[in-house]
Amino acid sequence: MPALFYHVTHSPVEEVVATLLTRAIAQGWRVELRGQSAERMDWLDDKLWLGGDEVFLPHGRAGGAHDDLQPALLTTAPALGDFAAVMAVEGAEVSAEEVAARERVWILFDGRDEQAVQGARVQWKALTGAGAKAQYWSEEGGRWEKKAES
Repeated sequence: MPALFYHVTHSPVEEVVATLLTRAIAQGWRVELRGQSAERMDWLDDKLWLGGDEVFLPHGRAGGAHDDLQPALLTTAPALGDFAAVMAVEGAEVSAEEVAARERVWILFDGRDEQAVQGARVQWKALTGAGAKAQYWSEEGGRWEKKAES
């Protein structure tokens, strides 16, 4: 399965995260949600808990007593465990080996942040250069469209 690069331009990143997590958990997948900063993971943790009454997204922060039971685990480093999917935000790194070993890998980046866009380009080159397949998805037209594939 290729790494799916999601160029987020219209929706708030936390909405895209919640949508993808909802679908993954419904399929029975455990998801590692990986970011670079504890502050950002705290923020996402709050957003996922306060996401509204319609959807409950069971999740936890890494380092807890029940990490191995969490359907979605928010972390700042690759987590140990049986995860079917990895979702990387804020430029968190994903290896080509992880792409090959997981059911799904999403790499979300904020299209309104030029540094995030540049980081995603570097990550695309690193992954495809290491032999991983990748797809680039953009919502610039208001809907998700596949724009490129390696």
